[in-house]
Amino acid sequence: MIRLASAAVALLLTAAPALAQSADDSRIVLTFETGARTGMVMIALYDSAGAFDGSGAGDGAVARTAISASGRVVAAFDNLPAGDYAVKAFHDVNGDGEMNTNPFGMPTEPYAFSNNAVGNMGPARWDRAHFAVSGETAQTINIR
Repeated sequence: MIRLASAAVALLLTAAPALAQSADDSRIVLTFETGARTGMVMIALYDSAGAFDGSGAGDGAVARTAISASGRVVAAFDNLPAGDYAVKAFHDVNGDGEMNTNPFGMPTEPYAFSNNAVGNMGPARWDRAHFAVSGETAQTINIR
């Protein structure tokens, strides 16, 4: 009986670190600097290159939120597993819920990516925009 109890305690002690590491306890806090105080800042969070770059099925965002641009624009994503993430955001200045574009498909509303990454003839790619998250991670993103 004592051997069985000892084996159970040993198994529990060796499993405890694995359980602690699998907890979804990371947090991302994003502060956006905008040029206008109207409308909403629309934010999408991604956890893979395929989803971020659009090569997967559907949109693939793991979380979305919209924050009023009338004051300080801060978004928080809680209870995330540690890993790599990237953000796409745009400032919906006119409040229609869409990223407006001109007839050539170029955005007419301000937009941004995590790491303040910029694209080359298109949106920023995962390799420029992703960042590691473990615990609390914060970024300030300029929407231009």
